[in-house]
Amino acid sequence: MVLTSADGTPTESSVADRLSSLPCIVVAVDRSAGDAPVLVDVAPEDGVASVDDIVAVVERNPIAAITLVLCLREGSPSLGRALVAESAAYSVLQAGAEFKEWRANRPMRESRPEPGPAVKVVRRGHRLELVLNRPHVRNALNRALRDGLLEGLALAAADPSLTEVVLRGEGPTFCSGGDLDEFGTFTDPAGAHVVRLATSIGRSIAALGPRIEARVHGPCAGSGVELPAFAARVVAHPDFTASLPEIGLGLIPGAGGTASITRRVGRHRMALLALSGRPVDAATALRWGLVDEVTG
Repeated sequence: MVLTSADGTPTESSVADRLSSLPCIVVAVDRSAGDAPVLVDVAPEDGVASVDDIVAVVERNPIAAITLVLCLREGSPSLGRALVAESAAYSVLQAGAEFKEWRANRPMRESRPEPGPAVKVVRRGHRLELVLNRPHVRNALNRALRDGLLEGLALAAADPSLTEVVLRGEGPTFCSGGDLDEFGTFTDPAGAHVVRLATSIGRSIAALGPRIEARVHGPCAGSGVELPAFAARVVAHPDFTASLPEIGLGLIPGAGGTASITRRVGRHRMALLALSGRPVDAATALRWGLVDEVTG
């Protein structure tokens, strides 16, 4: 049933309901920055990304792009449900042709011994610092870094005397995103879905509430943007930039970004980041609400 107004024309809510499951992307044109109605999926912004930028990414990997938009349209107010929806969509795409083509064109490199622990856990009184410690690969998120973060976050959750938890990274950038040499190494996408939910760093960050602050710097991408967005407070260095390149890999953000980033900037700007693949600078991130402070 379609709801109509007094003159018989469909209402915006009825059109939005019908649109919610249609595999298409609605782009706003000639809108002011940040102004996007409910029927629109993404709105270009001057200085950030144009219609042409969006079209180029969508044409390259249309399945991943449409999957992202469908996931954002259905965005749940429940963090847990949003994480489940994102992970399920991500897992489906891992079995898709677009991701397989990207993987085939980027051979995996041999793993090398790590020079030190992936995460340094430093306690100073009531303060706990979790320091990403893979600067030689720009703190790319691999299994070792994931496990180290989960252990540190579990320590903070179990000890209420730790009233301050700071998440930061060594080297030239906070985190460059997922370690690309581990992408696609889990041969069972359904099993990967379960593992991803069981080992959600984002959920553990969010569970710490106002106690946790993320300090980001340098060019951050993918999970390096998604994960700090779960923190109660995000402080950025002026050299910080944020980008979401996953659509270009035939995937969508998979570290919880459709939940964390969307809650900070709204679904239209989340879509703009992901569908353009272009970075935003620290000033834009602050204006949008992706970060809470910019300081040197």
